[in-house]
Amino acid sequence: MEMDSEMESGQKRRVNSKDNLIDDVGSGSLGCCGWLIVILSGLFVFSLFPFTIWFCIKIVQEYERAVIFRLGRITDRKAKGPGIFFVLPCTDSFVKVDLRTVSFDIPPQEILTKDSVTVCVDGVVYFRVSDPISSVAKVSNADFSTRLLAQTTLRNVLGTKNLAELLSDREGISHSMQASLDEATDPWGIKVERVEIKDVKLPHQLQRAMAAEAEATREARAKVIAAEGEMNASRALKEASLVIAESPSGLQLRYLQTLTTIAAEKNSTIIFPLPMDVISHFMKK
Repeated sequence: MEMDSEMESGQKRRVNSKDNLIDDVGSGSLGCCGWLIVILSGLFVFSLFPFTIWFCIKIVQEYERAVIFRLGRITDRKAKGPGIFFVLPCTDSFVKVDLRTVSFDIPPQEILTKDSVTVCVDGVVYFRVSDPISSVAKVSNADFSTRLLAQTTLRNVLGTKNLAELLSDREGISHSMQASLDEATDPWGIKVERVEIKDVKLPHQLQRAMAAEAEATREARAKVIAAEGEMNASRALKEASLVIAESPSGLQLRYLQTLTTIAAEKNSTIIFPLPMDVISHFMKK
């Protein structure tokens, strides 16, 4: 529910920012001097039509859009492209914006967690331009700004997590970072699609301490399992002794079976214990 509310609020903020930018674009006016320059530029293009046509036709690829500026103002509420579009060579300029998804690595960051443990964390971010006009008009360098913001967001988010949460809840941390980055980059026309934590490097002393703790835990479990095995074995021996006590000849058969097992190992010396019941029987005779 919280993630849905955050996404809805982010969409509302994105729509409001786009509406504000559209109002700004629509309210701009070139003025008398500006229109005069545009008319002169148009007359110049028509007078030298066979030659100036090559300066007026521009092409952008399927994954690109062009934001056109006429005398410093954005001419339309929507970016041009893909395909062919026309510009006036003397008054118009344009900026190409790539709409493909871009990925970059967050450099390793030394972060102090909530429980005062220093760790080195790095990650990767995937983003794309969702509004070409905002990415050009509202920020000087959208790519570089997003990279710097990703580093700061990584520090801020991981600074509120314990070491156990950092190691076990990477998916939740990634979603939290994505929501924070997407909210901050909405005014720039940037859509953050995915954030992932790549690696968490712990100090060597902490690694040895955690390894020793894990080893001690495994040894304790092994001792408990061995004790349970001894208890089960003693119960089985007790039941076997009760069965043998009901038939004294069964004990002799068991000794003969043991002797056969030892002889199969090709030992040169065989120590075979005699039961006291057998010796006492011969002593009575």
